[in-house]
Amino acid sequence: MLKNLVLILFVILLISCQKNPKENTEMPEGANHLIHSTSPYLLQHAYNPVEWYPWGEEALNKAKAEDKPILVSIGYSSCHWCHVMEKESFENDSIAEIMNKHFICIKVDREERPDVDQIYMDAVQAMGQNGGWPLNVFLTSDQQPFYGGTYFPPNGWAQVLTQIAQVYETKREEVEASAKELTDAIATSEIIKFRLKSDGTDLNREALDSMFQNFSQRFDTEKGGFNRAPKFPMPANWLFLLRYYHITNNQPALRQLELTLDEIAKGGIYDQVGGGFARYSVDADWLVPHFEKMLYDNGQLVSLFSEAYLVTKKPLYKHVVYQTIDWLEREMTNAEGGFYSALDADSEGEEGKFYVWTDEELNQILHDDADLIKAYYNVNKPGNWEEGKNILHKALSDDEFASKYSLSSEKLNEKIYKANQLLLEERAKRVRPGLDDKALTCWNALMLKGLVDAYNTFGEDKFLQLAIKNASFIKNEMMQDGKLFRSFKEGKTSIDGYLEDYAFTIDAFSALYQATFDEAWLESALELTEYTLVHFYDKEEELFFFSDNSSEKLIARKKEIFDNVIPASNSQMAINLHMIGTLYDNEEYKSKSSHMLAKVKTLLTTETAYLSNWGNLYTYLLNPTAEIAIVGNEALAFRNEFVKRYVPNKILMGTTSSSDLPLLEEKTAAGSKTTIYVCYNKTCKLPVHEVEKAYEQLQKP
Repeated sequence: MLKNLVLILFVILLISCQKNPKENTEMPEGANHLIHSTSPYLLQHAYNPVEWYPWGEEALNKAKAEDKPILVSIGYSSCHWCHVMEKESFENDSIAEIMNKHFICIKVDREERPDVDQIYMDAVQAMGQNGGWPLNVFLTSDQQPFYGGTYFPPNGWAQVLTQIAQVYETKREEVEASAKELTDAIATSEIIKFRLKSDGTDLNREALDSMFQNFSQRFDTEKGGFNRAPKFPMPANWLFLLRYYHITNNQPALRQLELTLDEIAKGGIYDQVGGGFARYSVDADWLVPHFEKMLYDNGQLVSLFSEAYLVTKKPLYKHVVYQTIDWLEREMTNAEGGFYSALDADSEGEEGKFYVWTDEELNQILHDDADLIKAYYNVNKPGNWEEGKNILHKALSDDEFASKYSLSSEKLNEKIYKANQLLLEERAKRVRPGLDDKALTCWNALMLKGLVDAYNTFGEDKFLQLAIKNASFIKNEMMQDGKLFRSFKEGKTSIDGYLEDYAFTIDAFSALYQATFDEAWLESALELTEYTLVHFYDKEEELFFFSDNSSEKLIARKKEIFDNVIPASNSQMAINLHMIGTLYDNEEYKSKSSHMLAKVKTLLTTETAYLSNWGNLYTYLLNPTAEIAIVGNEALAFRNEFVKRYVPNKILMGTTSSSDLPLLEEKTAAGSKTTIYVCYNKTCKLPVHEVEKAYEQLQKP
């Protein structure tokens, strides 16, 4: 029945030609019900002639009371095609009239409500269609989906609306039966859907090698990343390669990692002038970005490039980290220390306009150095982008370029720095891309972790101070009684936190403790962990739900298993349980972590690219995690020395006096000497007083 109805709707709608690419009840004249939202994306639609509602009881009850189908339109503020559809259709009075007459229209910011987005994206994909945003889904009055798609051009959209209204009126029973069948399908447990079953907790090197072999079949060995376009950075994938290389010394793994990071850092996907990464490149060469910049990408990439520097010592990676954090501080930080969510791809209605340059512009700005800088960034008169404009990118490494133009590295760096400053000053005069100025807990936590990782690698105090200020923002503004909220804007928090908010905040707070030895951060991480076990954990399936059991009930309660551009919240919680369990000597936590990995282990060996963060956990459990306790007046100084080498599978604890942490109890400094204890599974080697001697006690992978 489901397939028959979808087929009927598909035929009827063939003409649509889809493309994929505090409470205030007063409403200003011309505004709709989105006007009091905190989401910049919803506010962008607040003066559409469509009678939009935010997702909530008012709209859902209205649909039932008026017996109307619901149209849910989902997007986000920096989504290019979302803006296009708004301009073409949602600002069109005649189309809005059709929408208002036949539907209760609900706008959803997928970044604020990923739970709603997950359900209806699954529904559209279950109909056999490609997913993407904007996502437009038609529901019965009790929220069950029966048809949907992504971008519709205006004529096609008007036809879709009319035909859907007709089908809903004339084939109501068939629509509702099909919607129920589809709802049952998307509500099916992920354990059943993906045939997940425990494969035991035994781990071995052969399985890890199989993961790499499976993974490597997808490599682009010329331009890095995977052999496809568009290309997304996917930081968790390359962190897995780093972990794998650390264990195996596999040189092809290291070469692919370096190739990928080199090409990303040289490409147009990276903002060569101002720092920061775009969301993806539309081509296979990392040249042409989709120009939007997302906080979550940049936080993870700061972590990745920082860790990669420890292994490779490449100056390019250090440059990328420093320049990206400069961008974060300059353009993405609010007064409270929180980080904004995103920058649009568009300005003045044109994609990328803020970031691209003509040959003549560079001649006028750079004067005597223009020819050199144009060669460095591959700028020419015809351009490599639209209308003679150029996306700045590098074809050569700095060493290769300096040699070609007979310059010292120091002189080249001096000229590039000066040119970038001039270009930044000129760019600041342009109309800026739109800023999504809400702060999301999960994304802030990813950037917080990035700052801690950068501090660990480079020892730059500014990075640590930014991290502490951001952590204080999360703790003071986004957390209350062990519970997290999702979104912050203009002094207001809203929406209960999701599992990803908890998972990445726990990870970031744990990392900040290990950078500062301030136990308040670790205590907060533990408090949040305990909250997730009460409110998110499914004891029967031994995995976590994405949404809080005390939050709004939707038609399905999902579990996030597969790693994507942001790792799955379940994979990160499994890592957290292992690390927090080790720090607190909690065997129950560590056992839960092992059992979570056991659920996906069989799938992991064949689908590594989609489960790479689970692969990271595999590397932690394959060999014992080093428990490094540092006690004495110089505990932080010793810690700072310890993080200068790449040892990913470790936890650091320290105190200048005493501590109640189980692994620090009864550990004391020898007289006035700061003492290091290297332990595995709570069994410690002889205490030492020099970092180098402690390194010698570490087990080889």
